[in-house]
Amino acid sequence: MFNIVEKRRWYFIGSTIAVLLGIVAMIISQVQFGTPVRLSIDFTGGSLFVIHFKAPADEAVIRQVFADHGLDEAIVQRLGQPEDNTWQIRTKEAAPEQVQAILEDLETKVAPVDRDLLTYETVSPIIGAEVTQAAGIAVLVASIIILVFIWWSFRRVPHAFRYGAAAIIAMLHDILIALGFYALMGVLQGWEVDALFLTAILTVSGFSVQDTIVVFDRIRENLPRYRGEPFERVANRSILETIHRSLATQLNAIFVMIAIILFGGETIRPFISTMLVGMLSGTYSSIFIAVPLVVVWELAATRRQAAAAKGATHA
Repeated sequence: MFNIVEKRRWYFIGSTIAVLLGIVAMIISQVQFGTPVRLSIDFTGGSLFVIHFKAPADEAVIRQVFADHGLDEAIVQRLGQPEDNTWQIRTKEAAPEQVQAILEDLETKVAPVDRDLLTYETVSPIIGAEVTQAAGIAVLVASIIILVFIWWSFRRVPHAFRYGAAAIIAMLHDILIALGFYALMGVLQGWEVDALFLTAILTVSGFSVQDTIVVFDRIRENLPRYRGEPFERVANRSILETIHRSLATQLNAIFVMIAIILFGGETIRPFISTMLVGMLSGTYSSIFIAVPLVVVWELAATRRQAAAAKGATHA
């Protein structure tokens, strides 16, 4: 039987390196942009344009016009039906002279603009400290619920608390990997954190715990079935029995995400990419981090008990 758990030291080293690289990317982002991940106008505020064109307009050309005026982070969205030719653009705050120059370029390069229906205003952040704090609280509350749920579900298994703690550590590992990836892409590609990013992080948390619980549940079933075997062997057997299910389930979603990244729109690409990285990390951590952590914890406790028993015998 192939022994996956036996190589746990290498998995821990690999994960540590990946997390440290992400932390380095966040430090670089902090130095360059003042935040661990680059923030979009959803967090910082800016300008809001609602533009009605008199003819069909192309999103890529609209985006390029704003980029030519130093607003390359513009979020371009169609409003209403395609025949309405109405677009909403959110950017960093634009100076009055920039606004006029942008409108002139739009009329030249895109289509005539209906000035009577034009709307331009300065807007405050739609995602602020309260929303970010709420997301953090959601992760914290979810962690507590997961810990209690696993402890209760595994109450017939010795040391049930360890399973819940390992699941939370694996989840935090995946969140750090996703954050590090986004910070790196913010430095290299200018990706900025928006509302979809928070959604991706919370979804990654769910994927991570789901995969981990599947493997832990098989360990719970196998412990009484293979009572005479060492815990490490039972854990390894449980991984091998569930790994095909985890891979088959995740591969279906991964193929869809790759297709969206390749052929989807520019706006949704960072969101899907973060989901993809989080899903890959979640699949990895459930097999190579969570279970080996429980094994290490169990073996350490066994050694302590043996040492205590040996000391009592000599005494």
